Amino acid sequence: MLVVMHRQATAADIERVVAVIRAQGLTPHVLPGATRTAIGMTGNTAAIDPALFEGLPGVVEAIRVTRPFKLASREMKPDDTVISLPQGTIGPKTFTVIAGPCSVENETMLFRTAAFLQEQGIRFLRAGAYKPRTSPYAFQGLGREGLRILERARERFGLAIVTELLDTEEADAVAAVADIIQIGARNMQNFALLRRVGRCSQPVLLKRGLCATLEEWLMAAEYVLSEGNYQVILCERGVRTFSDHSRNTLDLSVIPPAKAWSHLPVLVDPSHGTGRRAYVPPMALAALAAGADGLLIEIHPEPDKALSDGPQSLDFAAFEQLLHQLRRLAPIFHRTL
Repeated sequence: MLVVMHRQATAADIERVVAVIRAQGLTPHVLPGATRTAIGMTGNTAAIDPALFEGLPGVVEAIRVTRPFKLASREMKPDDTVISLPQGTIGPKTFTVIAGPCSVENETMLFRTAAFLQEQGIRFLRAGAYKPRTSPYAFQGLGREGLRILERARERFGLAIVTELLDTEEADAVAAVADIIQIGARNMQNFALLRRVGRCSQPVLLKRGLCATLEEWLMAAEYVLSEGNYQVILCERGVRTFSDHSRNTLDLSVIPPAKAWSHLPVLVDPSHGTGRRAYVPPMALAALAAGADGLLIEIHPEPDKALSDGPQSLDFAAFEQLLHQLRRLAPIFHRTL
């Protein structure tokens, strides 16, 4: 259920509604908007009569939210969510590029990449200290040492750090370094992990699961939102299908309905979505045209020597060429790169 407040509603009016929600055993969520404040509530609202709120001072109306993903729904929050960090924003007017190697291999490689991104005007560095790999014998990341390298890279180059969290035990360590915490596709329905990052202060980048429907993806986001962290970024990274011409099937068709159903920003990962570096630039451009709010791209100074995901990583020259194309096209779609 959503309680819509008058534009002139006072802080006392809002607090009164919040108190009534809590008295019903429900959890209130105050959602400031551009022209109004709305107060959502989660819990079992089936037996709650909207009239309980409609007579309170400052209340316009109380309406039921029909979507199962309440807080992620545009019914609950019509305005687009904008994620703001010192390095930039992620939202409907910008097209944000997050780039970096699949994993932190060593300090020299990461610093070389960070310096290149800084030169290109890219403010977000992605790299994994912990890597979920299909094979237990593949490179699993440097762990805590990788986090320390990422921290030094942020201090030296001023880039925002995007890195993955695999389990609840490492949540504090990752949160101490990450500016954006990534939840990977394999963990999209790890509900304990989702609840844990819902109690973090950093934005959460939630990748779509390998076989997840749009509703399942948004319900996973709901777990984070329900814990009080409203800074969720969705990321389409390809789904599992019968196709064998690419690593996954990059489902760009999910972007328009995702943005119609939800107020959350949507990024696209064409690196994992295709698995082949030659396909990454055209699918990155297609993501811009489809309405995505940005990209998550793997780059490496020497992709053929990368310890993980080398075949889908762009080298610096290819990434620079892609940036040139994006900068030319972004204004056509009313975006600022």
